[in-house]
Amino acid sequence: MLRLQSVSKRYPTGDMALKDISLTVPEGEVMALIGPSGAGKSTLIRCVNRLVEPTSGQIWLRDVELTKLSMRALRSQRRRMGMIFQEYALVERLSVMENVLSGQLGYVSFWQSWFRRFPQPIVDEAFRLLHRVGLPEFVDKRADALSGGQRQRVGIARALLQNPDLLLVDEPTASLDPKTARQIMRLVTELAQERGLAVIINIHDVPLARTFAQRVVGLRAGEIVYDGPPDSLSAAALTEIYGEEDWSTEATDEQDEPKGVLSGTAYD
Repeated sequence: MLRLQSVSKRYPTGDMALKDISLTVPEGEVMALIGPSGAGKSTLIRCVNRLVEPTSGQIWLRDVELTKLSMRALRSQRRRMGMIFQEYALVERLSVMENVLSGQLGYVSFWQSWFRRFPQPIVDEAFRLLHRVGLPEFVDKRADALSGGQRQRVGIARALLQNPDLLLVDEPTASLDPKTARQIMRLVTELAQERGLAVIINIHDVPLARTFAQRVVGLRAGEIVYDGPPDSLSAAALTEIYGEEDWSTEATDEQDEPKGVLSGTAYD
């Protein structure tokens, strides 16, 4: 699905953000990127969709080498990559439905998008996605009236309306309370399984990564220092990623909320 080969990024300041990163993310896998601030997690995600241009290396999405594409060809390929942002990136004055439909802007004509006239099958799918993420009665509500968890769900629905092959998720739980953070992570992983998506999640919360990801990649100073299953993320591995610390009190056995919480009425 997604393959990075010897990807490096050096900024004009001379700082090396990524150093010779090679990894493959297969279809249906949820991979968590962890590491200290400045380790290169956000840079890696942004190199994949070329919001940040890698200095060297190759990035492939299925059979297309993204790093060789012209900007016009890249715009077409970006339709296959849904992006979910920490800051939600919603248009505050627009409704929930209008924000979700913006996920189709790369598919419809300028005038259709200008007058917000989307084909009925797209509108029907947007309604279905809003129901799936637990916001069916928020269709006409303005984005600036939503809570953080609700905004993140709108961002998820918008990304999925692109019908992507790959989800790039940048700190989706950073501004959320612990319960809502777990609900959002569960929703992302369930949707990935339902749709066979490859997912890369940049996340600081190690217990959440352990609970919901199938694979954890640890970065430190732009290099991969851990790549393996969550249950092998030992104290020694955490020390390699983050540095010396007493990891014996780090929560690994948090009790899960009851299944089905996402389909209830707790939409915070």
